[in-house]
Amino acid sequence: MTDRQRDITLRFLAEPADVNFGGKVHGGAVMKWIDLAAYACAAGWSGKYCITAYAGGIRFVKPILVGSLVEVSAMIIYTGRTSMHIGIDVKAGDPKNQDRQLTTHCVVIMVAVDDDGQSTEVLQWIPQSPEDIALRDSAIRLMEMRKKITNEMEAHTKVC
Repeated sequence: MTDRQRDITLRFLAEPADVNFGGKVHGGAVMKWIDLAAYACAAGWSGKYCITAYAGGIRFVKPILVGSLVEVSAMIIYTGRTSMHIGIDVKAGDPKNQDRQLTTHCVVIMVAVDDDGQSTEVLQWIPQSPEDIALRDSAIRLMEMRKKITNEMEAHTKVC
């Protein structure tokens, strides 16, 4: 298939600067980490500079405590002509042990661009295992749902 890296895990320590008014890690900090992991994954796969085209379905399952070790895992789950759909799982836990619990999950779409900022083709990822085929099929279904949501949102963009 290819020797390109399809997945990556970044690790961060949740710092006091990441805290929100409720004493937990701010969702914006988590979203920044998600974007960093998505970029690293997409750039590693495509070998090109990539930009975020979409981040959606962000589900905050559980709060992250300051001092936690946070692992942000990103994996290619579908490739289009110029885009890469990346599944993201954020897990966190006490850095003194190996137990990490899911805190956040989402899908990010990155687009590879050339030196002029124009979208450029990426190597296609072809799923092999039943798990990977299921991930690809899910990404395709999500793409179809996003098209419907985009059409519905048109009415809202004319109001603002």
